[in-house]
Amino acid sequence: QVQLVESGGRLVQAGGSLSVSCAASGRTFSSYFMGWWRQAPGKERELVARINSGGSTYYADSVKGRFTISRDNAKNTVYLQMNSLKPEDTAIYYCAAGVAGSYKYWGQGTQVTVSS
Repeated sequence: QVQLVESGGRLVQAGGSLSVSCAASGRTFSSYFMGWWRQAPGKERELVARINSGGSTYYADSVKGRFTISRDNAKNTVYLQMNSLKPEDTAIYYCAAGVAGSYKYWGQGTQVTVSS
């Protein structure tokens, strides 16, 4: 069982930067691939970025070049650095942990609001 707790979401102005974190419990964190998802009001949840156990990353086209996902296995933490934020980045950001190709564990989410 893995528990995920996101933090760092807040109100930020367009063009600004923000880093959100996800702390995981459990001793097998390094074996999971980790993803940051987001869900805006009235929209489906979408994958923003993913990092696997070896450090390979994936980004949605909408955030490529602006967001960076990273992980610190010693701290059981995954980060999402968000730069050049846009109002359309406003959403609840969720951290998720997966194994064998599917996400199994989800955090409760952290609200990111970008004002224009």
